[in-house]
Amino acid sequence: EGRVEVYHDGKWGTICDDQWDDRDAEVVCRQLGLSGNPKALSWAHYGQGSGPILLDEVECSGNELSLDQCKKSDWGQQNCDHIEDAGVSCDPFTGTVLQLYVSQMWLDGGRSPSEGRVEVYYNGDWGTVCDDGWTDLSAQVVCRQL
Repeated sequence: EGRVEVYHDGKWGTICDDQWDDRDAEVVCRQLGLSGNPKALSWAHYGQGSGPILLDEVECSGNELSLDQCKKSDWGQQNCDHIEDAGVSCDPFTGTVLQLYVSQMWLDGGRSPSEGRVEVYYNGDWGTVCDDGWTDLSAQVVCRQL
């Protein structure tokens, strides 16, 4: 979560919150590889930026893969102050991102050592991980830890 900063034409800048909504936040989270319950935040919720304001009037449908595919003003064309910097919370704690604080983990029952049921050792016991909210992103976290 935080203020949305974009890089364009050799410089970093912010996005004005005019038209900013949860569909825009969904695209930002998707572009960052995050899942959860995206929320758009306005009025410099995460503080004011200091560089140029690079985008304004962003209107995503929510299905785009990046902000660049959304309807928006031309780069650098805006009528805002930094008090209107847009923010996003991708809310990784809503069940789709796996966060494990374990000392050991391994995969069991697969055809090779690189696949199988996730087994974790936590607080003195071995156990499995429930698949509620399990996504490819969760699996990436496990593979990275292994």
